[in-house]
Parts: sequence; structure tokens; C-alpha cells
Amino acid sequence: MSRFPLDETHDPAATSWVVGAAEPDTDFPLQNLPFCAFSVGTETPRIGVGIGRMVLDITAAAEAGLLDLAEAEAAACAHPVLNPLMAMGPAAWQRLRRALFRLLHKDAPAPWRTEAAVSCLVPMAGLRFHLPVAIGDYTDFYASIDHATNVGRMFRPDQPLLPNYKYVPIGYHGRASSISADNRPVHRPTGQRKRPDDAEPSFGPCRQLDWELELGFLIGTGNAQGESIAIEQAGAHLFGVTLLNDWSARDLQAWEYQPLGPFLAKNFATSIGPFVVTMAALAPFRIPAHVRPESDPAPLPYLFDPADQAEGGFAIDVSVELRSATMRAASGQFDHITTVGFQHMYWTAAQMVAHHSSNGCNLQPGDLLGSGTISTPDPAAVGSLLELTRRGQAPITLSSGETRSFLQDGDEVRMTARAHRDGARSIGFGRCEAVIVG
Repeated sequence: MSRFPLDETHDPAATSWVVGAAEPDTDFPLQNLPFCAFSVGTETPRIGVGIGRMVLDITAAAEAGLLDLAEAEAAACAHPVLNPLMAMGPAAWQRLRRALFRLLHKDAPAPWRTEAAVSCLVPMAGLRFHLPVAIGDYTDFYASIDHATNVGRMFRPDQPLLPNYKYVPIGYHGRASSISADNRPVHRPTGQRKRPDDAEPSFGPCRQLDWELELGFLIGTGNAQGESIAIEQAGAHLFGVTLLNDWSARDLQAWEYQPLGPFLAKNFATSIGPFVVTMAALAPFRIPAHVRPESDPAPLPYLFDPADQAEGGFAIDVSVELRSATMRAASGQFDHITTVGFQHMYWTAAQMVAHHSSNGCNLQPGDLLGSGTISTPDPAAVGSLLELTRRGQAPITLSSGETRSFLQDGDEVRMTARAHRDGARSIGFGRCEAVIVG
């Protein structure tokens, strides 16, 4: 399995001169350097890197002669999306990461470089963030065996987990056009709904709107149509990771999903975080893949790589918070709902890439692969309201005294994530937020 090596950019003692970058709880220390697309006012979006409480304008820094980049690499960063850079491959990504690290390090060798870099920094507060990549295709996987079992038990108590689950990474083709990353409100979808005791379906607003707590993996370099990506090389085709909320209309989904799977219950909106944490930044947080019980079948050869089994997981905790319109008007505070660990995922990101391309499907720079809802064996550490409230039968109570089985209009959902491991500087993913409107 190809991976990004540990180097000086992962040194946990390294600090930056940028405001906020040395704070212990910052998402964006010098070891992270996540990419984003931002604008000020009505300006055209530009590619930047999060550092502390600031964003570094990469094009401005390159034009000022502050980054040691080849002309093609600088030109790729001048686009309003990351796709041209992603298509250049790991060597170019690593050169840019090291150049940014040197510029932003507190011991930057030339004082004039630091002084010039100040003019290339803009405060995060007040910026407008955009989709950092042009997403041509979106595939959502179902990689958590705990989520699959929890949901299956609700609808198929005699056979919660379908026979193919332990053999094949299940996924479905999502809708790329309805993905947003700028805190765009989510409109409650309408569609066909049918309660168990209804004689016929009706058409109207979704009654059971839910979040799905996920991570999204972004393809860097792709593959030619008709070719496949070997599991040993799959990691080198991944550029980075972002927060992902795969909004779900559960009542629409329950009625329509057979026989072909999700459709209108999923394609109305997907939210991703504005920051892309690179695979290089995540190198210190690789851990062994989920350990399969001895009774489970081994992955088929095209999905098995000893190196992937040894380090295909990630030490990342993902959290969701909620506040109602009442809470927003009163204290403004969010309630923490749950935190789940990504290490419980049954299938690795490399296995998703290898399986997706195994039939010759051509993945392209900017394609988005959702992990699927992240859940754990702990009933309180699950990634959806469907599981947390047991399909609405056990509502949660908010600090305002309100209860929720599913989301109501005015509710605001915030997702965050943090990678942490002994001996490494913890890094974060920013926020993925949206408000439900009727």
C-alpha cells in the first residue's frame, strides 16, 4: 500500500509564527495545512491553506516568490478549485506541502519572507468558503458494519446483515450537483411517504429528516477507463479527506429503496466541510484496519494487502452537535450529541478505491467517495438519529427541554472531526454546518 512518509512536516514540536497556529486546541497547526477555496466579498474563489485563525492565499504567496514551486505547480494552484493540483500526483503535493511548511514555520530562514507572507494571509472570520474541488462524481459507501447491522435490524430483524456485506464494499452512485460546502441551508425535501399502516403512499414534506455522520475521501490522480487500481497502489490515488453529511429522508428512503437502493431520499443535499485535510497530513494517524473476527471471510485477493491491513485505518474521532431555533435565539449554544471513532469501519479507504475501479470504472481528480455513516458497537456512539433514537422510538432531549426523534425546521447541525495519536500533533477538519429550512 502506498502511503505518505513521515518527515519534518509532521514534527510535533514544530510551530508557526501565524496567529493562533500554536494554540493547543486549534484545528489548523503547522502540521495540518488543509486546503480550501475562499473568497472575500464577490471576488473569484482562490485556493488557500488553513493555518491558525488565518488562510494563506497560495497564489499570492507564489507570485511574491515565497514558495519554491515549479511553474506548472504554481499555475495549478492559481485555479479556483484543487482539481489541477490533484491531477499532478503525490510528488507535486509533497513539494507544495514542504514549501508551505518552510514558509510558515516560526524559524523561516529569511525575515523578509515572513514579512511578505503576512500580506498573503487573510483572517478566516468573514471569509466565504466554496467547494474546494469540482466534484464530477460522488459515490457513497456503506463501510461501517455496525451501522449496516443497526439499520438492518430495524428493517430485517431476521437477517440484519445481507450475505454479501463481508465480501464486497457496498456503495451507490450519489448526486454530485447537490453537494455544497458553504453552509448553504438544507431545504426539507418532499417525496412519496408511506407509513406501515397507510393503505397507499402520499406525497409531501419529509417527516423523518436525518443526518449521516461521514468522512469524504477525494480522489487525486485517477485511472484510465478499462484499467483498475491495485489495492497496493490505491492509497497513492487519494488526495485528502473532508467532513461529509449525507442528509437522509428516512421515510422517503424506507418506501423507495427497494429494489434499486437510495434515490430521492438522498440526492436533495449533501454537505461537505470547506477544508480538505491531505493524506500527507494524516500520515501520523494511520492505525491498523478493523480486525475481522476469525469467523468472517478474508477479503478477496484484489481487496487484500498486508500493508493496508496494518495501517489502513485512521485515528479520527468525528462528532455531531445540534441546536434548535429556540437554542439559537436564547444562548446560541450547541448540544453535543455524539462522538464516534472512525477506527471501527469494516472497509478501508484503499479497499473502496480498489473495488470502485476493479471493473474498469475510471475515477477522476475530484471524485468524492463517502465512507458511509460512521457507527460503533456502542449504542450511544452512532452516526445518525435513525440509530440514536431507534427509528424515532427513543427521542433525545436537548438542553432547551425540546425533544428530537428526527430533525425539525430551524435545527442546525454541526459536524467536526479530530485526528489524534500519542506522539503526534493533533489536527482538525474545521466544521461542516447547515440549517434545515422548510
